[in-house]
Amino acid sequence: MALAAMQDASRYIRTLKETIMAGVGSEKVFENDKVIVWNFVLAPGEETPVHTHTLSYMWYAIEGAPLHIFDENGGDLGIFEVPTGAIYSLKCENGYLEVLSEIGKGAKVPATHKARNEGSNPYREVLVEYK
Repeated sequence: MALAAMQDASRYIRTLKETIMAGVGSEKVFENDKVIVWNFVLAPGEETPVHTHTLSYMWYAIEGAPLHIFDENGGDLGIFEVPTGAIYSLKCENGYLEVLSEIGKGAKVPATHKARNEGSNPYREVLVEYK
């Protein structure tokens, strides 16, 4: 009986996390008619659920880490090295994200993907979506 309760609790927590992460960050901190601002934290070894970006955006890496990116089917898209203090700008168009900033300029990834922190420290960013 205790095992079943633990499994139910684990499923609930996983579902709750997936619901919260259904957006593009860990916590929405601000929204108006022009932008949505997200706080995003990913622990070492932690993986986001598959999510889809529908808006162009920029982000600032408060604490960088190597992020392993996968497409919606789990296909390996490589490791994206995100240095602390980096600022990225991405255009969302036709199901893809294109990096516009100097670091990684021209790189494209599917707008629907997931990421895993391959670093030894938590990855932290502030992400701003443009409406």
